[in-house]
Amino acid sequence: MYPFLLAALAPILWGSTYAAVGLFLTDMTPLWVAVWRALGAGVFLLFFVRRLPRMSLGKVFILGFFNIGLFFILLMTAAYRLPGGVVGTLGATLPLLLIIIQWLVQGKRPQLKATISAMVGLAGVILLLNPSADLDPIGVACALAAVLFVAIASLLTKHWQVSDILGVATWQLLMAGVLLVPVAWFFEGAPMPVGADELPGLIWLVILNTALGYLIAVNAIKQVGPNAFGMLSLLNPIVAVGLGMLMLDESLDRLQWSGVVLIIGSLLVANMRVKYPWWKKAVNRQYDKAV
Repeated sequence: MYPFLLAALAPILWGSTYAAVGLFLTDMTPLWVAVWRALGAGVFLLFFVRRLPRMSLGKVFILGFFNIGLFFILLMTAAYRLPGGVVGTLGATLPLLLIIIQWLVQGKRPQLKATISAMVGLAGVILLLNPSADLDPIGVACALAAVLFVAIASLLTKHWQVSDILGVATWQLLMAGVLLVPVAWFFEGAPMPVGADELPGLIWLVILNTALGYLIAVNAIKQVGPNAFGMLSLLNPIVAVGLGMLMLDESLDRLQWSGVVLIIGSLLVANMRVKYPWWKKAVNRQYDKAV
């Protein structure tokens, strides 16, 4: 039980990102928050790693560019423009997007269960982003693009067979953080001084949310396995929505709530391992032939 409880802490911490921004960091700018988050967490993790990654630095830079650099810029921009529950739920669609990308780009045919999950998840996204919700279009575009770039990084990580997860993650954060400094300076000017009001939010975002979250996630994948950790990742959007309602007075309309339920339900189905009876296996075979 203890390993599962510890593993659950990672997605809970990640789901708190948007509450931390809304409560403490509203006076800061999104790109500089991305810089603080990447560089700060990278330096903190370097105290644990204390070595270069067991992977070529060129590949680490490419992964960091997509997985940290572009992702943090887009995610923080979305967090400043959208309710945290919306951003968190859209971010949870990563497994569904991976199914679609692998099908379209790699020609990897999804199983019937995965196809149904992707279709239900897509329906949930449509409901979540319905016109009556009056969401900021730039924020929506940034949130969806952030998920896309993480999906690309995930596929590259799998293709390059990354085994040194913590070492690679540490140097991704460091490289991306350095890369983000001139970008933030160009678009937002010099960084504002960090005051007592912002310090709790930055400490939470850098050390607990990002650095500790990565440490727990790496350990969790080893302890409980990737499939179980994938199931626990459903806590991310649930925490994001819950904290948004409790701490930031955010609200969702009925269609958006339906979208959240569909997205979480589709992820639950996608992560379930089911032993099919003979008639369901026959349906799967017919589906494979059709696809």
